[in-house]
Amino acid sequence: MLLADPEKHWRKGYSARTLAHSWEAADGFPAEVAACFASSREPLLRGTTPLLAVPEFKVPLPGGRRASQNDIFVLARSSSGPVSIMVEGKVNESFGPTLGEWLRSLRRQKGTVGVSASGTRSSQCDARLYPLPTSHRAASAVITGEQYRAVAGVLVVHSFSPERAGWSDYQAFAGLFGVEAEVGTLQHLATPSRIPLFGAWVTGDPAFLES
Repeated sequence: MLLADPEKHWRKGYSARTLAHSWEAADGFPAEVAACFASSREPLLRGTTPLLAVPEFKVPLPGGRRASQNDIFVLARSSSGPVSIMVEGKVNESFGPTLGEWLRSLRRQKGTVGVSASGTRSSQCDARLYPLPTSHRAASAVITGEQYRAVAGVLVVHSFSPERAGWSDYQAFAGLFGVEAEVGTLQHLATPSRIPLFGAWVTGDPAFLES
């Protein structure tokens, strides 16, 4: 078991177990994720198919004290080349602290100034709203994508929440890039990285909440 706290996280109705059952039951991408990629008009993501999926994938982040632990890393291939995908599973769990909360904690410790996933300093965005874990997953997609010489990095939030918990956090994250978030749509997020970053919020099959 690769979870940080298996007893706490591997429970029916929670994201880790729900996400695992959804992906294990699929032949390739889960249907809703496949539909999201299939409907994209982005040439770089045309014909994207998964090659390898690794659960609880850790990615060291520049300047970070510990690696970002991603729910699933998917190495995929499109008609243009490799694609790096980080999947964040959600049910009703919080996205975690905002950038502002994280910065306040660091200042109390060492007065450190943080840098967001887009490469901009925290003062350039609304740190009260920006969910830090989402930025880590996005950064992981780009960093790992550069290692695999990918043509694109993708953050997929795979939500199984009937109430769409965390949607406002994802909207705030997309808004940092000047993008109005849409459910089930792959959207380009402008970044200064070598490879472009895309993001999508996908609604999973609620049947897997009972798996």
